[in-house]
Amino acid sequence: MAYIRLVLLFVAAFALNAFAPEALAHLQSLGGTEATLAASLWCLGLLMVFGWLASKASLGTVFPSFTLQLLLGIVLHDALAPLSAQLALAVVVCTALAAIILKSGGDEIDRRQFAKIAYPTLMIAVAGYLITFFVMFALLMWLGLDSKTAALLSAIIGSTDPAALIPTLKNVRFLQKYQRVVDISVAESALNDAVGAIFTAAVAAMVIAQVPMGDLSSLAQGLFSPDNLQQLAKQFAFGTLAGLVGWGAMAWLERYRKAEHPFQATFDFALVVAIPLLTFLLAQALHGNGFLAAFVAGLLANFNRNAKHFHHLIEQTEAQIESIAKPVIFMMVGPFVSLPMLMDTALMGLLVSLLFILVARPLAVFVSLLPTGISFKEKLFLCVVRETGVIPVVLAVITVAQFSDLQGLMPLTAWVVIWTLTLLPAITPWWSRRLNMVQT
Repeated sequence: MAYIRLVLLFVAAFALNAFAPEALAHLQSLGGTEATLAASLWCLGLLMVFGWLASKASLGTVFPSFTLQLLLGIVLHDALAPLSAQLALAVVVCTALAAIILKSGGDEIDRRQFAKIAYPTLMIAVAGYLITFFVMFALLMWLGLDSKTAALLSAIIGSTDPAALIPTLKNVRFLQKYQRVVDISVAESALNDAVGAIFTAAVAAMVIAQVPMGDLSSLAQGLFSPDNLQQLAKQFAFGTLAGLVGWGAMAWLERYRKAEHPFQATFDFALVVAIPLLTFLLAQALHGNGFLAAFVAGLLANFNRNAKHFHHLIEQTEAQIESIAKPVIFMMVGPFVSLPMLMDTALMGLLVSLLFILVARPLAVFVSLLPTGISFKEKLFLCVVRETGVIPVVLAVITVAQFSDLQGLMPLTAWVVIWTLTLLPAITPWWSRRLNMVQT
């Protein structure tokens, strides 16, 4: 019954997409502001309704809701066409929602527990990202992609994502001695997103500046040139500084709620959403990285761990993110990728995904964690916990807005997201049991 429901949902999406050009033409005939408003509300309604339907239809199936939302967005390619014509709007929406998600990702990690796992987490999130980036670049060049697409795609998919990871891990009862590696996998996902955003921006700047990157050596030379290293240092330093300011703002909010109005949380949600956005803005104004700033603010504030009166607010925030922010971002692939584009890149997308899962990730785990005390069994676990999701999609949208001529970038990103989001969360419980890491 669940799969019949799924089929009916996609049939409805196909039918609506076939009807969409006539409906959009009618809305466009309204002219002026009315036409723009009508098209915007049309797209917003589709994103909300089909995002919700995908979440419901995924129940009882092997498919995560996020995978279905991405595929539905692609099926609705023509219906969401107004968004592809408004690139600035798509970038702003994705960036704002990603900042809120990253703040929530930081808040998911207990900062006291993070202090205990900070070293291995930093190693796998930073050194592991660089290993993934360079290995994937070499593999993508070997597959025949041009150097620009290979470099940008490697930077984009180098970010991990906890979209389906956290719900999956919450349903598995790990032995206490392996809780550390579970915490590392979640912390890596949040921190690694900020690292990926910084390096994707750096690679994009190199492409714009026409820095040679025809092979691995020239790419590394350009990426680690003195000027580029200085820019990367600014991104990290000022992003962290802005995150500290965001932390201060949320610490003030906690004290205000506790001292002045402990039972009136009606309007707190607005501030919980506004603070990461303003933190992102401050980082951008300082030429730092806004994604890193939002993550740092959430990690350091972490008030849901210490203040019971914030538990309901945090749960409410997470529910809103799950029901609105993530579906909108995943479905935002649709305006940039059509079904024919997805089918044309199916084989390449499968090859890229397999190389990513079977070669790049294991190498990144074992090499980056070599100087740490992480056991062999824990490393094997981390090899499988490696999905790609929200932040890579956001980075792909931002990058496509800059380089519209790189036609293969978005569909290949979509394929990596589809394969990793579908396969890895599904096999994580089985893999954990095979490694004898769970309670029996």
